[in-house]
Amino acid sequence: MNNTAKYISELLYRYECVILPGFGAFLTRRQPAMIQEANNSFLPPKKLISFNRQLKNNDGLLANYLATAENISYTDAVAKIQRYVLSLNEKIAQGKRVELESIGSFFTSVENTLQFEPLQEVNYLTEAFGLNTFVSPTITREVSIKREEYKEEVEAIEEVAPLTFTPEKRQERPYLQYAAAAAILIGVGGFFGVQQISNNTKSFNNQEWVKADAEIENRIQEATFEISNPLPAINLNLAKEEEASVNIDEESTMVSGKYHIVAGAFRIASNADKKVKNLRAQGFDAKLIGVNKYGLHQVVYQSYSDRIEALQALRKIKKEESPRAWLLVQEL
Repeated sequence: MNNTAKYISELLYRYECVILPGFGAFLTRRQPAMIQEANNSFLPPKKLISFNRQLKNNDGLLANYLATAENISYTDAVAKIQRYVLSLNEKIAQGKRVELESIGSFFTSVENTLQFEPLQEVNYLTEAFGLNTFVSPTITREVSIKREEYKEEVEAIEEVAPLTFTPEKRQERPYLQYAAAAAILIGVGGFFGVQQISNNTKSFNNQEWVKADAEIENRIQEATFEISNPLPAINLNLAKEEEASVNIDEESTMVSGKYHIVAGAFRIASNADKKVKNLRAQGFDAKLIGVNKYGLHQVVYQSYSDRIEALQALRKIKKEESPRAWLLVQEL
């Protein structure tokens, strides 16, 4: 007994293409669930089967499955499939209708071409297992009382007991007018009060912004302080030291150009002088450019007259010397 058709049917549950070598390929395509409004039918999703006569090469799927199922060699399985295909071709050549179990039927048309008619009762989509086609009964809604019947009932009631409306004199309440006027006055006063508060708030915020800007600028200046050798906790005559250190190098105050690369700002003049000497020892034309508005002695790496040249030098110093260096634009 040849069970090749049964094995093809079993493979169609798992694969989208099953080739019968020397005959053709069975292809599956997923079809979503459908509703047929004409007869109120609900169709579950399924796999539609089609046949392609051009795909005949043996891909090994059916032969391997047959060999495993019947515990025979692969060569014997291929030979068994060939015999099955030969019998199918003979029956079709005789004009017979060939039925493949659970798959469909083959027959020859009037034009002498091979036709395939799939079997609709078998659903090869495993996800739709247990879902069957069913028809929903037609839903009918019965209206016991129509609108016209309601209208007739109302008219009959009005004829028996007509409804009369007696106008009621409206009682005047003058105090409501005074209450409305008072509410308007309170609303207008509240509006102007809120506007005054808003103006006061804006003025206060502006003053606080000015103070904050001043504080930020002061902290930016103080962030450039540099004390490489902290002093011990002893009493020093700082006034005399500052006065002496300021006059150490008069050449350091001679500045040309308005673009200055700032190395630091120091509260104590002797620290500023030490910074100048250290920078000069490194090859920079360092100088003191005076005291800023915060009372700090400013030390620069070098001053330039050309802005582009100053920016190039600043980029090099920030990369090689100190990332805290910054450019001051000021005529001295």
